Amino acid sequence: MELGEGLVAAGFALVFIGIVLVFLGMLAFMFKGGGRAEGGAVVLIGPIPIVFATSQSAAKIVLILAIVLTALALVLFLLPRIMGVG
Repeated sequence: MELGEGLVAAGFALVFIGIVLVFLGMLAFMFKGGGRAEGGAVVLIGPIPIVFATSQSAAKIVLILAIVLTALALVLFLLPRIMGVG
């Protein structure tokens, strides 16, 4: 398996895991009953994150996730060059 095929498979696996986690979260919220829902989103324009959230705590969590995902994307982008593939 080449590096590109492995990255594609990893991408599909991450998307599938994300869908499963969202589904499990919805089920847990339905059966738990009551409670408060918070949410947030990040729009990345180049390296600049723009954060939308319903509360301060949701904004902090979303911003941390954006930083981690940006770092992961940078590593995955540079990995082929470091390994001498590209």
